[in-house]
Amino acid sequence: MVAVGQMNDAPRRRRLRISNSVTTYRVVALVLLFALWEIAGASGLFFRGVIPSTVLIAQAFVRLFGDPAFYTHFGITLFEIVVGFVIGSSLGVVVGLALGINRYTGEVFEPMLNYLASTPKVVFLPILLILFGIGVGSKISLGAISCFFPMALSVAAGVRTINPMFLRVGQSLNLSFGHRIRNIYIPALLPPIATGLRLGFGIATVGCLMSEIKLSNHGLGYAAMQAYNRFDIPTMLALLLIIFTLAGLGNYLIGRFVRLPGPTNRRTTVLPPR
Repeated sequence: MVAVGQMNDAPRRRRLRISNSVTTYRVVALVLLFALWEIAGASGLFFRGVIPSTVLIAQAFVRLFGDPAFYTHFGITLFEIVVGFVIGSSLGVVVGLALGINRYTGEVFEPMLNYLASTPKVVFLPILLILFGIGVGSKISLGAISCFFPMALSVAAGVRTINPMFLRVGQSLNLSFGHRIRNIYIPALLPPIATGLRLGFGIATVGCLMSEIKLSNHGLGYAAMQAYNRFDIPTMLALLLIIFTLAGLGNYLIGRFVRLPGPTNRRTTVLPPR
């Protein structure tokens, strides 16, 4: 019995060792990154102030967190990202289902979406500025457009991987279209939806920040450009680090709460209509 218990504990101890090793490597990499940054700033190879000390960046963080205007910019940027992300992702799921379920529609429109997906979304900004002005509307729209394409293409590709057996079972049970969507497609599409959400959030963040940098009067991107124009590099870098943290935190939360199931077809459950 003791030997069996030790054998069962072996995989857990191995996973713990691997986790500790990964954490150690991450800490070492972070320390090396800070050291290289300080060495580059003190080397004299760059213009003075271009690579400020991490102490100056930390002081810029303190000034930002004590400035009420920072929280205004942060709230506006967060609102733009979340609203654009929700709108773009929702439309992406609907369009992806339409492209994947209807073969003819997919053959006609999916190549167009592929071409547009590879286009830098900032090219839409002049049109959006004309339609919505320099306020939050144009930023939300660009964020929605940015995350729409990865979601739509991911869902459309995922629909084609659903086991046809489940679709035939749904037909034999005379499930309505709504019941097939809810009981067959959505459970089977959790992995591609999760992938689209994680990609879409990062791209939506980039789209909103890009539009704020190009033309805006509020938001973290606008604040970063104002710091750049003053050559306040520590404040600009502090704002950029906050933006990176925001994008990384959003990606982490999506991965945390949108659990990827096991094999897609095993987790699909066909329920009879009520």
